[in-house]
Amino acid sequence: MSMGGASSRDKLQSDINVTPLVDVCLVLLIIFMVVTPLLQKGIAVQLPTTDNPDKKPENASQKLITVGWATPPAYYLEADQLSKDNLQKRLEELYQRSPNAEIIIKADQRLKYGAVKEVMKLAKEAGFQNVGLIADKKQKGVAAKS
Repeated sequence: MSMGGASSRDKLQSDINVTPLVDVCLVLLIIFMVVTPLLQKGIAVQLPTTDNPDKKPENASQKLITVGWATPPAYYLEADQLSKDNLQKRLEELYQRSPNAEIIIKADQRLKYGAVKEVMKLAKEAGFQNVGLIADKKQKGVAAKS
């Protein structure tokens, strides 16, 4: 026993305990990794790539049509799978309700362009003037596929 000296319990610890901080950061990282794929609208498809795609912010007046890679192509308006005829009817109904809506087409890159062109034609026939396509930006330094 020592007399008159301060015990080791009484000394201030000047080291920062980072373990709780690391724990919180890892939990947040896992949450973001799980939630991020759920934020995508529509059905997952392989998007075509381009050098400089136009960047346009999302707004409430945009309606998403997804064309999935299948035989025949699978058509989705928002999350509802439709046949080509039903898609045309729903587009006409949508135009009657909101003629200023923008149609955004998200098509799989493995589709023939004729399938995408058909959807664009259906949107134009329904009366929509603003029809656009979604594409990803090409990654620099990635080798081209043969």
